[in-house]
Amino acid sequence: MATEAPPLVSLQAPKDVSIDDIEASLQEIWQSYGTGEDGPAATRATTFSFVVYEPDGTQQYLSALGFYTGPIDGIAGARTESAIKAAQKAYGLSITGKNDAVLAERLQQEFQKLTDIDKQTPENLRTALQYSPDSEGAGLADAIAASNPCRIVTICPILGEDKGISVQVSAYCPIQKRGGSTLVCCEYITLSGTADALERISGVIEALLIPDLPKFLWWKATPRPRFPLFNRLADICDNVIVDSSTFSRPEKDMNHVGNLIKKDVAIADLNWRRISAWQELSAEAFDPPERRADIWEIDRVVVDYEKGNPSQALLYLGWLASRLQWQPIAYEYEGGDYDIRRVKFLGQEHREIEAELAGIPTADWGDIPGDLVSLKLNSTNHNADCCTVLCSETTGCMRMEASGGAQNCRVNQVSSLADQKTEQLLGQQLQRWGREVLYEESMNVANQILALLKDE
Repeated sequence: MATEAPPLVSLQAPKDVSIDDIEASLQEIWQSYGTGEDGPAATRATTFSFVVYEPDGTQQYLSALGFYTGPIDGIAGARTESAIKAAQKAYGLSITGKNDAVLAERLQQEFQKLTDIDKQTPENLRTALQYSPDSEGAGLADAIAASNPCRIVTICPILGEDKGISVQVSAYCPIQKRGGSTLVCCEYITLSGTADALERISGVIEALLIPDLPKFLWWKATPRPRFPLFNRLADICDNVIVDSSTFSRPEKDMNHVGNLIKKDVAIADLNWRRISAWQELSAEAFDPPERRADIWEIDRVVVDYEKGNPSQALLYLGWLASRLQWQPIAYEYEGGDYDIRRVKFLGQEHREIEAELAGIPTADWGDIPGDLVSLKLNSTNHNADCCTVLCSETTGCMRMEASGGAQNCRVNQVSSLADQKTEQLLGQQLQRWGREVLYEESMNVANQILALLKDE
């Protein structure tokens, strides 16, 4: 079951300070509450530093409304400017190519209308997940403070006029972390400005991370290896956390992640954690001694996922291929109602394996775009005992059953897990750091697959 976030005590609501006074302002908070004279006795956390990079939502809204197809990065480039002009023209606003409060409010209104009319779309869902602001500090603390109070530095790139950097500091304490009469508390530093302005103070951001303690970077945007601020933060952090379920351009963005892994950046993908039950049940199906040898007979794979984001399907296929030593040799996008993707591999003794990834249109989207729906492992060797079908407990195996043959397979259900939500997975990830070899090997195969995609 999901763990409820603890109630929080606010030591300091978000307070505007100058960039030169950040540390002094935080020190003042702890001096005020260290004795308990002006409230509960409190001590600052000394567990780790957590950097959150979160664009202001403009690109997400432009993307969901059909004006923008570029990366979500908070950078006001030519494509973003063109998208802003197109939106301003469509809504009868002054065409400046610059973001302002009027446009921001209109985009939010139009997105809400779109959501109210037809909220069951993968684009809306990805946008909602991408833009869940943590800029007020306490929202993020609800998710992670129960287990690990820390220093959180939230970086909020905006697409408006470059007016330098605005800074806020605050402090919150989860009550259950009380030790005797002392609270162990999170401290928050929020930095807002254009991408150029943030780049100018990248050295200051680095200095805000507590020395000699683990450092995590949650990159809630497109992971771009060529972005200087990203590179600088990735270099100094022990882990870069992404969530491929929110990628606006899943295959391109997964390629970015693969390239980062090749450059020895330690990546953790929250979406990888969501397919663990599928991996475990797949492996368990071949635990019986009489089936172990037949796993090598698998040469037909079908993976169904909720239409809109193939990241989970590609991660699962990359994992399966890496375990069975399959080499990708072809990848074709067929499209159609089920958004079909076909992949071919060469296995042992040059055996050809075919895999199909299908995006299933569903009447009721789940909380996570692209969740796995069902999968089937089978063989053209009818004497092999390897046919295995796994189905989501919530959506079932309708397509697998309609295609026939499922009754002759070993069938198992994958239970819906409450702890697969982003906040729970994030809290778990913040308790570990370093490289994840199995994920990297699976991503390596997934990127080999993506590299084979033929130009349309």
